[in-house]
Amino acid sequence: MSELKELKTAEYQDLLNQGGVTVIDFWAPWCGYCVRMMPVIEEIAGELAGKANFVKVNADEEPSLARDLQVEVLPTFVILKDGEVVDRKIGFLPKGDLQGAIESKF
Repeated sequence: MSELKELKTAEYQDLLNQGGVTVIDFWAPWCGYCVRMMPVIEEIAGELAGKANFVKVNADEEPSLARDLQVEVLPTFVILKDGEVVDRKIGFLPKGDLQGAIESKF
């Protein structure tokens, strides 16, 4: 498992400039599905280390970033490739579904 870095709005542009595949996990501590998905996304992040970048965003603490990326439901996993949103997955997902969606962007 890999602990995900908390992304702040001020760091978002730097993240876009990194290029490659990035997964942003929008979550909140009160969201039951978010809490249940956290170990799943951390496990995927560990397995795909070096192939994709993973960060998490507490939607309550960074509402402008959530709004900018049109996050309306938690959890939402926004998948970026070279700074562009290429996919998003919403809600509680089986590990294989989320991992497959990420790996298809390599």
